[in-house]
Amino acid sequence: MSRDLTESAIKEIIRETEQECAARGQTVSETLVAFMVKAVGLDPRNDFNVDQILTKPDAQNLIQLCVTRLLDTANPSLSTIKMQVYFDMNYANRAELLSEQHRLLEGRLAPVVRDITDSHPRVQEEMENVYQKIVSYMLLSSGLGSPTDIEVVREVTAALQSVFPQTEMITFISLSKKNKEQQLKNLAMLVTGIRLYNKECRRGGSSIDDLPAILNEAIPSATRTVDEGLNTCHTLAHRYTALLESMQEDQHRYTQLSSFKLKEALFNVRQYEAFLCILLSDAITSAQEVEKMNVRFAATMEQLKNTVQNKVSIDTKEVFPLFVALSNLWTGFQDEILLLSFLTNIANNLQQFSEIQSQLFPEEVLTSLLEGVTVKSDEERIRETMGTRVNVSDFKNQEWLFPETTDNFDQLLIQYHGFCAHAIGVKGLTLPGNPTIGILKHKERCYVFSSKEAAYIFAQDPDKFIQLNVEKAREHAELIQLLELRHQFEYLAPYAQARNAGKCFMKPTTKCDSSTQTDTHILPPTIVTSYEWNEWELRRKAIKLANLRRKLTRAMQTDLSHMRRENSTQVYLPKDVSTQTKRDNSSSVPRPQIFLEGLRGGSSPTTHMVKVDLTRAVDET
Repeated sequence: MSRDLTESAIKEIIRETEQECAARGQTVSETLVAFMVKAVGLDPRNDFNVDQILTKPDAQNLIQLCVTRLLDTANPSLSTIKMQVYFDMNYANRAELLSEQHRLLEGRLAPVVRDITDSHPRVQEEMENVYQKIVSYMLLSSGLGSPTDIEVVREVTAALQSVFPQTEMITFISLSKKNKEQQLKNLAMLVTGIRLYNKECRRGGSSIDDLPAILNEAIPSATRTVDEGLNTCHTLAHRYTALLESMQEDQHRYTQLSSFKLKEALFNVRQYEAFLCILLSDAITSAQEVEKMNVRFAATMEQLKNTVQNKVSIDTKEVFPLFVALSNLWTGFQDEILLLSFLTNIANNLQQFSEIQSQLFPEEVLTSLLEGVTVKSDEERIRETMGTRVNVSDFKNQEWLFPETTDNFDQLLIQYHGFCAHAIGVKGLTLPGNPTIGILKHKERCYVFSSKEAAYIFAQDPDKFIQLNVEKAREHAELIQLLELRHQFEYLAPYAQARNAGKCFMKPTTKCDSSTQTDTHILPPTIVTSYEWNEWELRRKAIKLANLRRKLTRAMQTDLSHMRRENSTQVYLPKDVSTQTKRDNSSSVPRPQIFLEGLRGGSSPTTHMVKVDLTRAVDET
């Protein structure tokens, strides 16, 4: 069990154990076998010593011990370990589950998106084919209806054409790949919002399920189922605890009940209870989220109705954000449906690991064993100790926390899942701790106790009782997860690991197969028309950009600098410039034509002269 025990040897032990179980008719998973190997190696009763090399007989002994425990189906401890392995392998919180679901959805849509963004249609027929692919993407991404339903396809096509007619395909094709993907997502939200609005107005959406109504009915039903399971767990845990306490107080009772595996049954019930509490908390969170989304969805739909009313045309800036809001809220409803289905499935599958309770302890057997025994509930035990608390003055070197002296007292991280730190190692019981007695803070960890006496005993030597709890977890491996002791069992090691911290049974290794793929051309090719390779052309452009003809060169000097260097200025010399302010011009007027008649005289002694004016008028020239 030293470093010579390599990873390959451990895998060989796991493989042989798995084969041996299969040969005996019991099919077990590799994860369960690996956990059982860890449990057997940790159990001090098996006496695997880290100071010795694991020989072949030791390895065979380890395999036989693991096979024996894996085939002991009547042992509640095996059911508890199976329950823990199943929960660890299948449970995920809200954020992880939704993130994984969205990743899977994007993976399923990736071929459709790639087919759309990589296409470069040139003729009308090719554009129509791409448009039909966009319609398919709208339908698949929303999850509202079947792609094979003609009525649904027509409804989606009509909604898409109202916001993205086929005439805009030319603009869409010219976009880059990233912008195409973003526009597809935006269009999908708009189309989903339009279909939801049409469903509300009874103008379509017959294939869309009423998710709010389904959730309002399913969540209370799931919560009641988990509550019923928790009540059964509480009842059994209280009965088992009472029987175990009676065994410790009465030797006769111990002899009578020693053959029953009460401790293992108690740990099984407590683990089942812890898992159901996690599921119930998730269901309550889901119910709160659905309630908030119902209010927001109704308000958004009412606002959209008031905006649209009976208008013929509406500004897209007013309605598009409302359609997107409706789509996002509906996606939230779909997420809650997924979460509720996941929680219900986990709860149903966990139930099989608690069925061993009814096999080992039928109701009539349990009733007969409880005759004369007082059964106390966890609440009654806490009420009995409500008036007691630790006196801080009795301890000089211990730090105690109380509600009135500690901020965020209810949010402190309590060790051992809130069970009494003293009762686990000493009595082997999971008694509920009462924080009002006082929380002991030791080495930055907080511990609670079921009584004042238990607190005083534990505080005298905390490290001793912490080690007792660790030893108890080594004997009962299911306590490692129940009491949240993974930090103390980081590696699979035997009980002597504390003395040989450097020698580990098996260190966890993280391996995974991964691959990546990138597009050949993420961005479309771009031609820079302004590029020039000619040096003289670049100089010409530089001179043109400088525009020196409109610039002045100036210089100045001071009394301290005029003796140090020569300064010069340059200006453009004046040039000869002439202007003309007047010009010669002429106009044509008629010449006067005047004639005189009778100047030469005649036969008459008297001369008669006549003046004749033949000058033409100005307007006749």
